Amino acid sequence: MLRSKTHSVMPGGSFFMAEEKKVLLERDDIGRMVSRMAHEIVEKAGSPAELALIGIRSRGVHLARRIARKFAEIAKASPAVGVIDVTPYRDDKSQEQPIPAVGAFEVQVAVDGRTVVLVDDVIYRGRTIRAAMEAVERLGQPKRILVAALIDRGARELPIRADVVGKNIEVGDGQRVNVLLDESDGADQVILTNWQGRSRSE
Repeated sequence: MLRSKTHSVMPGGSFFMAEEKKVLLERDDIGRMVSRMAHEIVEKAGSPAELALIGIRSRGVHLARRIARKFAEIAKASPAVGVIDVTPYRDDKSQEQPIPAVGAFEVQVAVDGRTVVLVDDVIYRGRTIRAAMEAVERLGQPKRILVAALIDRGARELPIRADVVGKNIEVGDGQRVNVLLDESDGADQVILTNWQGRSRSE
């Protein structure tokens, strides 16, 4: 299992050191998880014509496309795939910024009457998913919305759950789960990082 140490200086003068980076999952593990998620979506969603996968930028997009390819192998038909940037819909953005009707969708798909599956790499507090749900509701009236996440690390702030999960990983508040994918990072891995705050004087 790979372990390495890194450090960085954060704004405000705090010095943070990552005590170690631990690789939790490798390429084969992620491949099996994506395959299992695709099978579960086939069972839950039914006909590909009634399904829309929407990947949340950025790694959720890569996962949505992988799931769509696996779905096509299983169901012999390809579901629609959309791409969304939820930044304009987040509740922690400036309230002075207008919320676009559908502008956050980099690739739009029809959602009326369909089962929409929001795909992300990690589900944590639930705020990203809530923002994505708001964007979908502005786009149309789906039959229902499901959430698919490669990793569920728990610790919700909102009553939002993942309907399809690749793997549940319980970690502490001081730990971070990072998903790396070939399309954006040149590798398929899930990494756990432990952060410890230190002052510069230390």
